[in-house]
Amino acid sequence: MPVGYLVTTALITWCTFFAVVAPRRPRLLANMSFWFGMLINEVPFLGIYFLVASTALAAAQGDLQTTGARMTVAVAALATIGLTVSAWRGVRSDVAVGRALDDGLRAGWRERVRAPLRRHRPWARILLLPGHMRRRDVTRVRNISYGDAGRRNLLDVYRRRDAPGNAPVLLYFHGGGYTSGAKSREARPLLYRLASQGWVCVSANYRLRPETTFPGHQIDAKKAIAWVHEHGPEYGADPSRLFVAGSSAGSNMAGLCALTPNDPAFQPGFESSDTSVTAAICLYGYYGHYFGDPPNEPPPPPQPQGYIHPEAPPFFIAHGTRDGLGTVEGARHFAAQLREASTNPVVYVELPGAQHSFDIVHSPRFDAVVDGVEAFTATVLLTAEH
Repeated sequence: MPVGYLVTTALITWCTFFAVVAPRRPRLLANMSFWFGMLINEVPFLGIYFLVASTALAAAQGDLQTTGARMTVAVAALATIGLTVSAWRGVRSDVAVGRALDDGLRAGWRERVRAPLRRHRPWARILLLPGHMRRRDVTRVRNISYGDAGRRNLLDVYRRRDAPGNAPVLLYFHGGGYTSGAKSREARPLLYRLASQGWVCVSANYRLRPETTFPGHQIDAKKAIAWVHEHGPEYGADPSRLFVAGSSAGSNMAGLCALTPNDPAFQPGFESSDTSVTAAICLYGYYGHYFGDPPNEPPPPPQPQGYIHPEAPPFFIAHGTRDGLGTVEGARHFAAQLREASTNPVVYVELPGAQHSFDIVHSPRFDAVVDGVEAFTATVLLTAEH
């Protein structure tokens, strides 16, 4: 019995189960879906490569003659089918994105902005180097201070090397449940894509628990927005066209920033700073009461839906149907509340089969989401101009 082949097949099959089935209850299985299934769900091609290569190697060495080995081949075949299902879901994400844009934006948006969603995918990068992020035409200015909290108040600026002026801005906040994470982990395909097209993209750290609690994270986010308004032009940015974005906990923060412009409650000591934004982009967010509040203290309103108002800016919300950490039901409810109250567009995308953290690598799914963000931002900017 080829032990190496057995171990490889067992490991990939285990991860494939949590990628394709992705149980969301109970919490233990939801966490296992995230840790074991999240990555292979975005790059199932890599799992197929390993299964095919290990099967071919075992066959070449004459190790597939026993009953146990043949059973392992059958399991590998089942895992390959599962990975193919996962890949198909990802490739077809552009359909869900297109329908959500049609539903959320005003009629005729495709003709006005001329933003096709079925662009040529960078298949060589997706299939062979999904973790490679850098672009030769983009430079990254690292570790710029925007506050007094040391490394937790640092941000990076991504911009095209020819440094075009008056560029729209994307300010991004990472995820991590307010306890972990860093500015260089998620959504990098989005940051590099927009920067390559002439945007100025900013990714910021912020204080985490236990160093701070609510509203400390939000105050840092507001400081980052104020920094963009004050210093963004030095990097070619036009702060009057500022989109705020985030993943997971960062999505919660981005949404709350968009709904509370210039709110002094979140701007102690810099109340006069401009913290207004043009629109918000929320990826697999948690939308509810802040977790980790001190005992015996009344919790703040649920974030960000407790702050929704009729003048809320446009929102782009994307969430996976198999997300066990920030539930799709919560995202669906938040989008419905926004649409009921706001006079501005709300684009809500449900991505079939997607889990938490679908933005960490280049994948067909996240490339489709980035296409959607491009179309959304182009429509918002064109509407603002008119």
